[in-house]
Amino acid sequence: MSEAVNPYQSPETLAVPVKPLLVQGSLTETMLFYLKKTSPWLRFIGILGFICSGLVVLWGVSMFVFVPMIWRTWDHLPGFESFGGIMGAAYGVVMVALSIVGALLVFLPALFLYRFGDKIRNYLRTGADQDLELAFKNNKSFWKYVGIICIIQVAFLPLLIIGGTIAGVASALFG
Repeated sequence: MSEAVNPYQSPETLAVPVKPLLVQGSLTETMLFYLKKTSPWLRFIGILGFICSGLVVLWGVSMFVFVPMIWRTWDHLPGFESFGGIMGAAYGVVMVALSIVGALLVFLPALFLYRFGDKIRNYLRTGADQDLELAFKNNKSFWKYVGIICIIQVAFLPLLIIGGTIAGVASALFG
């Protein structure tokens, strides 16, 4: 065969991909100090989130019980006839459903924060790298969840602005 150089051949490189240096247990004393000081606050905020989640569910259940009773008494007042009966029951069911969704929206970030703080505490006690990895995994999950909620809110914002504008114009024209 000939030793001719192919001008269409891909260039060859001598470069070797650089791999990041991974050194386990390379946390400084300052990093450990800040992790130690952060862990109780993360767990505290997580526990507050659990309590708030439970209170939201309790509020929804109380709405399911008390709103129909209140609307039955309003049924006898002039102008409130449509609020009794089925309307009161439907409102109660909607409030329970919304409270469960709201409680779930509060519970998940609280869970991620609590686990983050708990795994940091475990890491500081045992020094097991797996605990630190799980801590940062929960930190990632928390921020991913917050990011998704922010994207959803930003997506609904134009709809709310348009709906509010239409409602305002309709109220001005027909109200």
